[in-house]
Amino acid sequence: MSARERLISHLSRYRSIIPDFDSFIDYQFRPLNPTIRTNTLLLEPGELASMLSSRGMRLSAVPWHPWFFRVDDPGQVGNPGRTMEHLLGYYYVQELTSALPPMVLSPRPGDLVLDVAAAPGSKTTQMAQMMRNSGTIVANDVDYRRMGALRSNVDRLRITNVVMTRNDGRRIQSSVAFPRILLDAPCSSEGIARRSPEHVAKLTLTQIRGLSRLQISLIRRSIDLLAPGGLLVYSVCTFAPEEAELVVDHAISLGVEPEEVRLPLRSEPGIREWVDEKGRHYRFSPGVEMAVRIYPHLNDTGGMFIALLRKPEAR
Repeated sequence: MSARERLISHLSRYRSIIPDFDSFIDYQFRPLNPTIRTNTLLLEPGELASMLSSRGMRLSAVPWHPWFFRVDDPGQVGNPGRTMEHLLGYYYVQELTSALPPMVLSPRPGDLVLDVAAAPGSKTTQMAQMMRNSGTIVANDVDYRRMGALRSNVDRLRITNVVMTRNDGRRIQSSVAFPRILLDAPCSSEGIARRSPEHVAKLTLTQIRGLSRLQISLIRRSIDLLAPGGLLVYSVCTFAPEEAELVVDHAISLGVEPEEVRLPLRSEPGIREWVDEKGRHYRFSPGVEMAVRIYPHLNDTGGMFIALLRKPEAR
């Protein structure tokens, strides 16, 4: 079986829950142009566009976010991650769906934020921009090598409000509770199939179920660390209900309250029911419908699942 056939076979387990499934599959094999995020701590989007256009790059503005551009043609530069402007921290190469979880969490200047699985730093650095380099982001990760990439990106973008810690997210200790937490959890990454079809084609259901157990442990600890009244965004770049609705359903059972996720692009609500390839019938609480599923064929992006959860005020 070819890699293409394996990918289609794997994703076919979602035929019953993804609208216009044939178009969804078709998009897995369409190239995904890179997108870049202007580092507004250093310059304005128009300035960056002029710089890169002078290098022969052809950009188009993303209509729903002023910081982002699609790279329609990199010109002689070839790779947008290999320019002097990138080295100087003027922009970050970031897929559009990656930008959505920080937008949902919406940290403000002066906030205290925990990023549970932060490396390599796309969402951490985006939140630092949103906070205008004020307040504090505790950027945590368990992987020593990925922490190096996180540090490099924080330094390159000249961000000063990030504290980096290296802990297993399931066992983070803190003497303070966090008003805002981002848990962009390790996942099977099915949503990156357009960039890495070989990775998704090799996935096994055993891996997905193992990741689901990890994600449940991570969200349990995140809820423990969340301040009363605080907000938690849970996101995964995958389509598997075991990693998405099942995890959020568990979080709701622990007492957090789901809130509506509002996005400036097309999405589908979280699903209430699903029958997997083994005939197992999953039923989730009504609150999971307030989460969103982003599919590649709806917006010409990658894939993502995002839920917004609030911890009730202490009584």
